[in-house]
Amino acid sequence: MTISVFLLDDHEIVRRGIAQLLESEDDIQVVGEAGTGAQAMARMPALRPDVAILDVRLPDSDGVTVCRDIRSILTPPPACLMLTSYSDDEALFGAIMAGASGYLLKQVTGIDLVGAVRIVAGGGSLLDPKATAVVLERLRTGTEPTDPRYASLSPQERRILGLIADGLTNRQIGAEMFLAEKTVKNYVSSVLHKLGFARRTEAAVYAADLRRTDGS
Repeated sequence: MTISVFLLDDHEIVRRGIAQLLESEDDIQVVGEAGTGAQAMARMPALRPDVAILDVRLPDSDGVTVCRDIRSILTPPPACLMLTSYSDDEALFGAIMAGASGYLLKQVTGIDLVGAVRIVAGGGSLLDPKATAVVLERLRTGTEPTDPRYASLSPQERRILGLIADGLTNRQIGAEMFLAEKTVKNYVSSVLHKLGFARRTEAAVYAADLRRTDGS
């Protein structure tokens, strides 16, 4: 059986490299690709891939949100393999909650990526059992803030909110998260809108209060 794969990454050169790697395998076919979350959500429903390789960081969204949204509208849902250039506990938590089947760093070797595609396509998981246990413990103890406004934020937006609370400017946040300053500005605007705040300082105070409440 041929495994159909969809690629989501905002860097064309990365998509080309992964596609070339996967297409060299007899049992894997890349059926589509996208550079933004919006493009992925528009294209995947018609293609119905077996596996979706999703970059965590995107210019208009994040891979975790795409994973959650596409799995909610497709039956059967694709196995989502999150691919990222950095290790982040909050993004990992979001990936597990969104139903992702795997979470890999971009430093992964080609042979391991091919193997990962086959594993998740067959119903397997590449999520670290220890990381999954931490997520389950957070759910059991209720340490995740329950404010519906906070719950509406994507993992990327939550990370940016935390950096706002740390006092970082948009430029500093961009350097920290490898995002363009304009992209950070758009994220900040989205965070303020979802939280119902007009000023950045209000969001910083809100985030600080959340930290005191959940003990982090």
